[in-house]
Amino acid sequence: MSTDTETRGTLGRLRASPFLADLLTNRLAVVGLTIILSMAAVAIYARVTYDLGALASSQLGTEIADRAPPGWLGPAPANQQLFGTDAAARDIYKRSLYGAWLALKFGTITVGTSTTVGVGLGIIAAYYGDVTDNVIMRTMDVLLAFPPLLLALALVAIFPRELGLWRAVAALVLVYTPRFARVVRGAALKVLEDEYVDATVALGATDPRVLVRHILPNTLAPITVQSTLNFGLAIIDLAALSFLGFGAQAGSPSWGLMLSRGVENGLLTGEWWLSFFPGLFLAITVLGFNLLGDGMRDALDPRMRDAID
Repeated sequence: MSTDTETRGTLGRLRASPFLADLLTNRLAVVGLTIILSMAAVAIYARVTYDLGALASSQLGTEIADRAPPGWLGPAPANQQLFGTDAAARDIYKRSLYGAWLALKFGTITVGTSTTVGVGLGIIAAYYGDVTDNVIMRTMDVLLAFPPLLLALALVAIFPRELGLWRAVAALVLVYTPRFARVVRGAALKVLEDEYVDATVALGATDPRVLVRHILPNTLAPITVQSTLNFGLAIIDLAALSFLGFGAQAGSPSWGLMLSRGVENGLLTGEWWLSFFPGLFLAITVLGFNLLGDGMRDALDPRMRDAID
């Protein structure tokens, strides 16, 4: 009985939340959330249903034709692949679906790690100030001084090629961390101006308690928005690094690598399906995160929305 009461109380608080009310009345944000949930369902389905080894293996020499057009375009009944096949006779439909799993998996790791490290550095810099602040933020400024993709390319070259997408993740974590650190530091400095923080310290609260229980919760709004917007950017950058040959290993059903091979093998021959479908999946996924991020920004900061309107 008590569990049911607590559940109903939690649901009631969620329904009464101004943030959720504003977010769910934003049609574009709802569209973005729907896209993200759909892609997550596709990713889980592909992960459970398909075998990565089989998707990465070449099918040349089998009864499957290479570079076959989509099944609904082919004149022969044998063309059953919905999105056609690539230059290695692999099913583009299955590979595009599995690419959603890789994009969301490595995108989550990239954004989650950079958020954790950046938030920690930003809060520590704001709270302790002086030398600590200067050391942390000047280091972040050095990283921010380089163009993001150029810095990622320089960093990814350090790691062994055998790491595949993991080396792209490591490079992008270093690229994204300064963004979170700077945003969170600014938000934490505003929180530190409130009198309740001084009162908490005067009552004998330890530094970790002040940071975790009082400063961090009051900086969640910019953290959430930045994380959502950076998620779409992370997926694009992971695809870009794979497209340039610095991410996924050969044969991997990564959207970026599929785009690269599609452009290489089909750009001048009219075989548009080699790159169209992975590019479409990539564009729709990034659009979903951008729409949701914009909606969350408007819901969490109405003043920014009013200024834009």
